[in-house]
Amino acid sequence: MTTGTTMGTHRFVRLLASVTSEGEARLAFQGGADIIDCKNPSAGALGALPHADVARIRAAVPRHVPISATIGDLAAEPEPVLEAARAMAATGCDIVKVGLFPDGDAHATIRHLGHHIAGQTALVAVLMADAALDLSLVSALGEAGFSGVMLDTAHKDGRTLLDHCDRATLSAFITEAHNVSLYAGLAGSLRLAQISELLALAPDVLGFRGALCRGASRTDTLEASALAAVRRAIPRAGEADEHRTPTQLELEATS
Repeated sequence: MTTGTTMGTHRFVRLLASVTSEGEARLAFQGGADIIDCKNPSAGALGALPHADVARIRAAVPRHVPISATIGDLAAEPEPVLEAARAMAATGCDIVKVGLFPDGDAHATIRHLGHHIAGQTALVAVLMADAALDLSLVSALGEAGFSGVMLDTAHKDGRTLLDHCDRATLSAFITEAHNVSLYAGLAGSLRLAQISELLALAPDVLGFRGALCRGASRTDTLEASALAAVRRAIPRAGEADEHRTPTQLELEATS
């Protein structure tokens, strides 16, 4: 399963919903999530679900909905990250998400993944906005054959992405990603009230967990009403909206 880019006349922002179980995945699909992301929030920013759970989630959701899965909060060490990415890809998920945490050698890890797995598996790197943001990693990801890159936060302490990055920084990140043919996603404890401001930046993906959960707690269960509120705030494909601009980067999963 790979991702690709298609020519489009308008950008629309895809809603990524992080889920912890098959039941949550079904709820996310029914609630209109464009991408369903497998994650264990109790195990860290990018905590990994058991491989068997990811496989069940992929089987439970219609094939046209992309399933992504995180590999865990691993230091950026080439061989352990490659091993974890391969194991997660074997679940049948469409996209493997790899966090580039400050520890280790991010550039070496990117090159290693590019050489060994990027040609067979759709990879999305996750950079941490509450660390020093190195935009040179974005160009390296493009060269290595990654499909996309997201900004997230490593520390879930009540602050959001917008507490760590101003609009100019986020815009530069998105532009750099598009310049090297990566789709760009924003996440990091995003709130419903921030969606309008984030849409104006024209990312390709907005990722949510806490805002979709009971009591806005990322470790609680997904709540249909919270998901519906976020879904209403993000225009669907085909809906006219002032936030859309021409793009060549629309995330698709294809067999």
